Amino acid sequence: MRGAAAAACLLAALPARAEVEVLTHRYLCERGAEVPVAYVNAADGAAAVLTVEGRQIALLQGPSGSGARYEWPGGGSGYVWWSKGDGAMLL
Repeated sequence: MRGAAAAACLLAALPARAEVEVLTHRYLCERGAEVPVAYVNAADGAAAVLTVEGRQIALLQGPSGSGARYEWPGGGSGYVWWSKGDGAMLL
């Protein structure tokens, strides 16, 4: 009983979590490769998780003039993902 009460106090002290929306899509590129992507949208930012050549790549949403642009801050991953409407482009 004592452990349960301590756990309840700990849970009560944790801040409420913001709502997070996850949308998944599969894109088919011109060369026939399939690129599955999970878009993670939260109040404090957005990200895209791509599976490229057997690796998962997580990119954060950055500034964009049109559509949505995702990259790793400082260009560390070497990938940039642009999406707009039903299409997307991997650089």
